Amino acid sequence: MIWANAVVQGLLLGGLLALFATGLSLAFGVMRFVNLAHGDLAVLAAFLAVSVTGGLGVNPFWSLLVVVPAMAAVGYLLQRYAFNRTMGPDPLPSILVTFGLSVVIQNALLEGYSADSQGLDAGPIETASVELPGGIAVGWFPLLMAAVAAVVLVGLQLFLSRTRMGRAFRATSDDPSTARLMGIDDRRVYAAVMAVAFATVAMAGLFLGMRQTFGPSDGPAQLIFAFEAVVIGGIGSLWGTLLGGVVLGVSQTVGNQIDVEFNFLSGPLFGHLIFLAALAFRPTGLLGAGRRA
Repeated sequence: MIWANAVVQGLLLGGLLALFATGLSLAFGVMRFVNLAHGDLAVLAAFLAVSVTGGLGVNPFWSLLVVVPAMAAVGYLLQRYAFNRTMGPDPLPSILVTFGLSVVIQNALLEGYSADSQGLDAGPIETASVELPGGIAVGWFPLLMAAVAAVVLVGLQLFLSRTRMGRAFRATSDDPSTARLMGIDDRRVYAAVMAVAFATVAMAGLFLGMRQTFGPSDGPAQLIFAFEAVVIGGIGSLWGTLLGGVVLGVSQTVGNQIDVEFNFLSGPLFGHLIFLAALAFRPTGLLGAGRRA
């Protein structure tokens, strides 16, 4: 049952990794935009939640009502008035701008919060668990993270396929020039896409802060995990993002079980090996194959 427990914990961890990767996948699927500040934005959201919970004296879950809309607004404004100016046939300007944003966020967090690690206390739910047959204990908090990730991904998929704005996302992704001829303002669409991306990464950042301690320089590591989940599942595919997160999560927890003595290294290492194998044998991802968000 030890291995079954490792797989179950990996499935739950995969939900958080998929939530991290959702915004990255959506931005690339619609705009072909690579955001190198993605991980730092998650850490920024976690620090904002620290300020909200400390200032208002509320549970971190309530800070979602403040931090997520605030981050969505920041994403909209950044895309509308900064990122849109860098987009074009050459992806280098966009990459450089987001790299600069990453550096700015890290230094601003160091200045505002110091280099000390922080954490968000979610209360009794962090340690509460439910016993499954076979002696497998599943924590309510990891289960909640996985459920939220699934709801977000299903909601986004329905949004893209059932709403007028979602169809505008897809049309702009397929052919921006034709979409403009049909009266779609691609710059507003891109801003809306980035607002959704910032909102999802803010949710992931808050769950990360409740799951473990974090510091101002933790963003790049989170970016790597998000990027690996996107590539393993298939760039631009939301269902692929969920699958990629699950594969990465299971590989990490199983890797920890294989080498318990060095589990701080073996877990991420196994995930990185899966990522390299995906690049070598399935570069379009498990569900990529030319599909878009």
